[in-house]
Amino acid sequence: MTDHGFIDARREQHKRDYDPMTPFMIPYPNIDPAFLRLGPLQLRWYGLMYLLGLTAAYFVIKRRTVARQIAFSTEQIYDMIVYAAVGVFAGGRLGYTLFYNLPYYLEHPAKIIAVWEGGMSFHGGLLGVIVALTIFSRRRGVPAYTVADLAAAATPIGLGLGRIGNFINGELYGRPTDVDWCMVFPGAGPECRHPSQLYEAGLEGGLLFLALWLIGRRPTPPGTIFWSFITGYGLCRMVVEFFREPDFHLGFILGPFSMGQVLSAPMVLLGACMLAWGYRNTGQPR
Repeated sequence: MTDHGFIDARREQHKRDYDPMTPFMIPYPNIDPAFLRLGPLQLRWYGLMYLLGLTAAYFVIKRRTVARQIAFSTEQIYDMIVYAAVGVFAGGRLGYTLFYNLPYYLEHPAKIIAVWEGGMSFHGGLLGVIVALTIFSRRRGVPAYTVADLAAAATPIGLGLGRIGNFINGELYGRPTDVDWCMVFPGAGPECRHPSQLYEAGLEGGLLFLALWLIGRRPTPPGTIFWSFITGYGLCRMVVEFFREPDFHLGFILGPFSMGQVLSAPMVLLGACMLAWGYRNTGQPR
C-alpha cells in the first residue's frame, strides 16, 4: 500500500474512533486528500496547492515589476515561472532523497522518481530553484538579483499553500502535546499533537510574505528581498521544528535538533551576513 493509501485507511479508522466528548482536543477535519475522483484518477489538494502557488507567483511578480519599473515582459514572467517549477520539483525530490532517506533510495533507485508516493524537501527545492533561475537569468540577460528578489517576494504564498496541503494530507504533523488546539492525526497514533503544518503555513507563508512586502516598500540594495527571505525562512523553520515531529527514520540529528533545523541554521547565518554585506558595500537602493 502506498503512503497515501495508508493515510486514507487511517482516516476512516480515525472517523470511527473519534470521541467528540474527549476534552482538550480539536477534531481533525478529515478532508478528503483528493478533491476530484474520476475512476482510478485522483486529483489531490496537494497538487492543486502547487498550481495555485505558481499562479499566485505570476501575479505577485507581475505587480512587483510594474511597481519597481522593471523591464519584464509577460513572456519572461511565464518563462521564469516554468524554470522555477522545474527547479522546485527536481530539487525538492533530489533533496529529499539525499537529506532524508538516502540509504532507502540507494537500495531502491527506481523509487527516486516515484513522486506520487510523497517525499519533497524544501531545502532541496530551494537549491533547485536557485540553479534554475540562475540559468534563466543568464539566458535572458537579466541581473541575477533582480530575478532572485522577484521570486523570493512570491515564494511565501506557495509555501503557505503547500503547508495547508500537508495538513489536508495528514502528514508532517506535530509532536504530542496537551494544548487545547491539539489534534489526533490519522496515521500518527492515538496521541494528540500540535497541528504544526498550520504553524508553518502562518509563519513561512503569512508572516514571511508580510515581512517581505513591508521590506519591499522601501528602496533596498539588490538582493535584499532574497536574502531576507533566506534569513526569515530559516528562522521560521527552526522555531516550528520544535513543535513538529521529526521524521521517524531520522529522529534528532544533532542533540535536540532535527534535520530541518540543521539545514535551516546555515540559511540564517548566511542570509544575515549577506544582508549586512549588501547594505555596507552597496549603499545604493534600487
